[in-house]
Amino acid sequence: MTLLYPDIEPFASYHIKMELMENNQCHQVYVEQCGNPDGIPIIFLHGGPGSGCRPQHRCYFDPNLYHIILFDQRGCGRSLPHGELTHNSTPYLINDMEAIREKLNIDRWIIFGGSWGATLGLVYAQRHPEKVLAMILRGIFLGRKQDINWVYAEGGASKLFPDTWQQLVRHLPEADQKEPLRAYYQQLTSADELHQMAAAKTLQTWESTIVMLRDHEHQPDFNQDPGPLAHSRIQLHYALNECFIADTPILDNIEFIRHIPTKIIHGRYDIVCPMQQSWELHQVWPETELNIIPMAGHAAGEPALVHALISATQDFAKQLT
Repeated sequence: MTLLYPDIEPFASYHIKMELMENNQCHQVYVEQCGNPDGIPIIFLHGGPGSGCRPQHRCYFDPNLYHIILFDQRGCGRSLPHGELTHNSTPYLINDMEAIREKLNIDRWIIFGGSWGATLGLVYAQRHPEKVLAMILRGIFLGRKQDINWVYAEGGASKLFPDTWQQLVRHLPEADQKEPLRAYYQQLTSADELHQMAAAKTLQTWESTIVMLRDHEHQPDFNQDPGPLAHSRIQLHYALNECFIADTPILDNIEFIRHIPTKIIHGRYDIVCPMQQSWELHQVWPETELNIIPMAGHAAGEPALVHALISATQDFAKQLT
């Protein structure tokens, strides 16, 4: 079983200032570069939306072969302002990726993303296919209303975790319990900080329960900066807006990317993003390589998924060097 590479430290990290917003602030997107600056460029797209990058995300790639680029998407992680929703949508994130690519004088790069990161990677590739060398996508999330409802409405993942779902909805008015998304978003964007924190904690408990293929209890660390509050605000902002891609569904735009070598990796028992989504993508795009991991769920850190993801990076390194 292939393990993550040993800890990798960035050789450069900085913020890129983006366009000025109406409040006279601007998003400052955190970027870091690791590995070999002369290696194969690969950009890591984190999930969520809202999660931010972590040190272990650098370690899916051989630092001798890859120029590893990571960035915290708008409002996430070390990007500023924390949890900002203004000018925060998929088209802005795609523009940010282009700003990073141009700043680094990269002609083409590999896209590496899972869950929401796979969504963003696919949409970016459909907008800029000439800039993409290849893609490694895990846990495909197509960003449709039905995919969002699977997680956030009664009748999807709630059927597998009715006990945890009850904890999610029991404090809401009965009218909101079948579709609690908007009610939680209103709490997360209210002026009451206690309501914000309580809502974020409940949401994070639900999400952490369904993410891994093992019994576990996870208590989010609300002392992090910006912590789960910014994550939840951004995640529900995108969910309520159908990821800002309802007018350009991914499955309807495959012809733009059909030529791009792409490996799809999906845990068979993924509860967050059921494997049906990767299957649907593969049916309209049979040129992709679909690797179904038998005993794995959603989390990229599960050993079988780590093995498959690193194997994919090694395969492309052999092909491109």
